[in-house]
Amino acid sequence: MMHSMQIVIGIDEVGRGPIAGPVCVCAFKAKRIPALPKSQKLPLRDSKKLTRAQRELWYAQIKIWQKEGKCDFAVTMISAKMIDKIGISKAINRALIRSLKNLQKSNVTLLSDRRKSLLFLDGGLYAPAHFKNQKTIIKGDEKVTVISLASIVAKVTRDRHMYRHAKKMPEYGFEQHVGYGTRAHYLAIKKHGLSDLHRRSFLKNL
Repeated sequence: MMHSMQIVIGIDEVGRGPIAGPVCVCAFKAKRIPALPKSQKLPLRDSKKLTRAQRELWYAQIKIWQKEGKCDFAVTMISAKMIDKIGISKAINRALIRSLKNLQKSNVTLLSDRRKSLLFLDGGLYAPAHFKNQKTIIKGDEKVTVISLASIVAKVTRDRHMYRHAKKMPEYGFEQHVGYGTRAHYLAIKKHGLSDLHRRSFLKNL
């Protein structure tokens, strides 16, 4: 699903629910998404419903499109410490605004006339009111191409961040659950205590 307006942007977040790690928001801009060769066709949907390998393949293709000038994106992560300080909703909103601002830096039209920008946002996300043409779509990552691609970029970016921390703190198994509250994760916390990566506001009962 694309649009005849000059700029189309999809926005999605990943990491609202984990008990550890940052929340991540991606703003993905494209005029037109090129078709993949038949030999490389991959399903395009909510990033959480893709395998890790499928997400990585999509991310590699997106980076190619970016180099070719066919798309661009900006990603912002807000730390667990900041989530504890301001709350998850404000953290997501801050990341969303920052991603849009970073995307604006590389696009004069987006800065000069926001009426020419059409924003599609997933779920309960909303952009600042001065973006006049915006639409929040329930399950948008299943229905709108640019939201699906934003979801993939956000998920890959956040997961890679958690994999890097898994090497520094192997006792928590971040490479397996990427911060979500699995049984193994809770057992690791009980054994090793909380790390700087954990959201203490999500773990008040421990």
